[in-house]
Amino acid sequence: MGRLLNIVTPLHKKAKRDYIGRMTDNKIECMKVAKKYGQEYWDGDRRYGYGGYKYDGRWEAVARKLIETYNLPENAKILDVGCGKGFLLYEFKKLLPNCSITGFDISEYGLKNAKEEIKENLFQYGAQDVYPFGNNAFDLVISITTLHNLHVFELKTAVKEIERVGKNKYIVVEGYRNEDELFNLECWALTCESFFKPQEWIWLFHELGYTGDYEFIYFE
Repeated sequence: MGRLLNIVTPLHKKAKRDYIGRMTDNKIECMKVAKKYGQEYWDGDRRYGYGGYKYDGRWEAVARKLIETYNLPENAKILDVGCGKGFLLYEFKKLLPNCSITGFDISEYGLKNAKEEIKENLFQYGAQDVYPFGNNAFDLVISITTLHNLHVFELKTAVKEIERVGKNKYIVVEGYRNEDELFNLECWALTCESFFKPQEWIWLFHELGYTGDYEFIYFE
């Protein structure tokens, strides 16, 4: 197993969340809408997801930290599993103009509304499917807040494929350390299918042969 990192958590903590408000706002119907990963999820009302996911530069610090952490060369090959609108890949390309970026996501709407500069590098695909790339094809494979949206039986392929195609790997998933955080996570999460404690995620990563790095975000 790799290292427990702290790269996305500072960004995650900046958002303010009304846990009870979401839970009591017709949450079941909101979950059904969110799991379509359409316009409502990305750019609709906050009750369905992001509440408007626009490019604002917030991912630059994450890209810089990942480049530093993995000592990525100018011509690095980077894959983002569950790239959404591709904002993080856009930041990689700004910082490493000669790098090769690839991203895929299940959301047709997210991909259609990605940054124009990188759209040609993105395609629609499921994180739980066998990836159309060779072994060690990428210098870095990242998957940020995507894998917990898979059912546990889908995680086997996803984790093994990330391990297979990446020389370096970094996965970020939601988790909980106590009953308070579990309650908050259950209130807030609209698309999460796998609710695990850190030690459960680590056990699963080990069982699936994952050797990369990881990070957990919590709803405190």
